[in-house]
Amino acid sequence: MEIKLIDKSARSATLELADGGIYNTKEKYQIYLNGTAVKTAETVITSLFDLKPQTEYEAVVKKEDGTEAGSLKFATEYEFVTLNVRDFGAKGDGINDDTKFIQAAILACPEKSRVLIPRGTYRITSLFLKSNLNVELAEGAELKAETDRDAYPKFPALIESYDETDEYNLGTWEGNPLPMFAGIITGISVENVRIYGKGTINGNASKENWWHNPKVMVGAFRPRLFFISHCKNVTLQGVKFCNSPSWTLHPYFSDDLKFYNLTVENPGDSPNTDGLDPESCKNVEIAGIRFSLGDDCIAVKSGKIYMGRKHKTPSENLHIRQCLMENGHGAVTVGSEMAGGVKNLIVEECLFRHTDRGLRIKTRRGRGKDAVLDNIAFKKINMDHVMTPFVVNSFYFCDPDGKTEYVQSREAMPVDDRTPKIKLLDFEDIDAKNCHVAAAHFDGLPEQKIEEIIMKNVSVTYAENPKCDVPAMSAGIEACSRKGIFANNVKKLVLENVSVNGQEGEEMTLLGVDEKIIR
Repeated sequence: MEIKLIDKSARSATLELADGGIYNTKEKYQIYLNGTAVKTAETVITSLFDLKPQTEYEAVVKKEDGTEAGSLKFATEYEFVTLNVRDFGAKGDGINDDTKFIQAAILACPEKSRVLIPRGTYRITSLFLKSNLNVELAEGAELKAETDRDAYPKFPALIESYDETDEYNLGTWEGNPLPMFAGIITGISVENVRIYGKGTINGNASKENWWHNPKVMVGAFRPRLFFISHCKNVTLQGVKFCNSPSWTLHPYFSDDLKFYNLTVENPGDSPNTDGLDPESCKNVEIAGIRFSLGDDCIAVKSGKIYMGRKHKTPSENLHIRQCLMENGHGAVTVGSEMAGGVKNLIVEECLFRHTDRGLRIKTRRGRGKDAVLDNIAFKKINMDHVMTPFVVNSFYFCDPDGKTEYVQSREAMPVDDRTPKIKLLDFEDIDAKNCHVAAAHFDGLPEQKIEEIIMKNVSVTYAENPKCDVPAMSAGIEACSRKGIFANNVKKLVLENVSVNGQEGEEMTLLGVDEKIIR
């Protein structure tokens, strides 16, 4: 087994135990640091905490029988001082508001130092990050958010520049520049930030507060649990995020982001509580995260028409691996707010369980010519009880005009500045068991066909008692179960060693496919 060091700081490290497992390791391991057993590891991506700064460590990984499986050496980074929020006045009793005390520690923290939030429950509203900051939530520490809207700062949407030639976009909601409450944890134009530890950030949302009438704007739109805008080099490691008012983790126009070993957990019926939504972000690594929630686990976005057309900033170079997605609408979704495009999205070695869909692409006429999807790849994925493993929907009926003839017509429309494009989709080495609705539903625009879909070494089998549902949210799609591969308006479709319920080359409905390669 290969042991890899994928991240380190002064107080923590993230290891990859590459024994061939997907999300979970094939065996249970014990990790020793300098001869002392510190952790039992059962996931491929695992984090170590409570390390000392500027210390050399040898990590030895042993099997249950005591034999060594691998080892590596590393040294932790320098740390100047620790600022304990208790010393700044925070009570951590779950009763008093600790926002200003924690905020004071953040603002006072010098470079190469840490803000320590020890065990306790800390009531907060919005906390604002600054550059060159390390925040540790210790085991047993919980940041528990206030639910009174009047206690939160509001971010206005577009603010016109003094000379009336430009604008400043601060607030956002579902791809449009709209007023929003500041996130529970908020970063604006900061860099070199790390939030890590064994603690919890709890949005404290319920149907009695944030989830009541969730589509209605009351004062401003609901806050994200973690929101960063125009930031660089931000790392989240180890922390549990739960009960988010809306999207849980929302990086916006931000680059060089790392998300390791997190838990993202919201109730299955919670509205719009996506797990992680990178929007117009570049160079994003997501590894070892468990998602269980009420909407899409990961949703990659780049704005609706206004933001996509104005900024032309795609989400690009995203690598998602060794994650567990369960109990959500889509395991990995692209769109529907993707007017700036998405390219170079690689998803590999992940588990999808009990999600409505595996891959879910949502686009529609009107997203615009910059809404280009290219090089979307899924490799080495295991799915279980995913309703429909593959969905590409070019007629997604979102927005007020979503059910108009222009959006929903299956007749070819003129290709113009409003027309989106889907280029290369690549699916390899995928095993989907206990599928319910359909194996795959690929529905491209007749005037701008999907350029190429590759499916290689893909196996889909049905559940014994499949549920009936619609494979894609668009007009004219009927509820079904045990449907095979549907492909419409595709220039090139490559099927190599693809089987549906053990049958190769069967269970297929291919319409408007220019070139078919089946082998």
